[in-house]
Amino acid sequence: MVMEMHSVAVSLNLEIAELKYGLLNSKDITRKGGLESGEGGEKLCFHSIMSNYNSGWEKCWEEGVTPWDLGQPTPILQHLLQTGSLPMGSALVPGCGSGYDVVALACPECYVVGLDISDIAIRKARELSSSSPNANYCTFLKADFFTWYPTELFDLIFDYTFFCAIEPTMRSAWARRMQELLKSDGELITLMFPIDDQVGGPPYKTSVADYEDVLHPMGFQAVSIVDNELAVGRRKGREKLGRWKRTKMTPSF
Repeated sequence: MVMEMHSVAVSLNLEIAELKYGLLNSKDITRKGGLESGEGGEKLCFHSIMSNYNSGWEKCWEEGVTPWDLGQPTPILQHLLQTGSLPMGSALVPGCGSGYDVVALACPECYVVGLDISDIAIRKARELSSSSPNANYCTFLKADFFTWYPTELFDLIFDYTFFCAIEPTMRSAWARRMQELLKSDGELITLMFPIDDQVGGPPYKTSVADYEDVLHPMGFQAVSIVDNELAVGRRKGREKLGRWKRTKMTPSF
């Protein structure tokens, strides 16, 4: 009975989280103990796992509650790769999770570092990359994005479901780290999600203005901001692709 109840709780955790990350509709949520039960299922499920911010991410991976993980490379990233629209050289993917985007980016012309705070995520990413023909062109590190320092700066940083995962009070620090980690002529690509009025998080609601407020002081200006026509599931219409470059030099902090 205990194992059965745990299995139901994990399943419900995943459904709640997938709803928040745009991979389910509310009608798909399990009725028993879920959002439609009127028993506060949402607060008792995904957010109970995330009650401790740092250890919560590891717990999510341990429980298999990883709705941000598409199980494949991000479609718009694949499109940019196929059309030769990305800078080569070196790239960073913070909050890389299972590493699909890292593996997709890795090639002889681009060495990619995947960063995540979760041991389990890094193990999964290393397993995934081990079978890739470009495994020698990427690496995965268990580290805190806000305190980690590489030996070299990056030509490209790709952020998807990372900005929205951190506490909004940390967004200025996020922008400062982007400025510190990116080459002066490098490019920051952000998939802005979720662009809506949802309450709480993660994921925390975002807007173009939220990015501008923290990136402009670091010298970043948007080269382009467009709707992501290749967004998946319920993320369609709630996601924009932003491409940013620095237009002026700003001091490192």
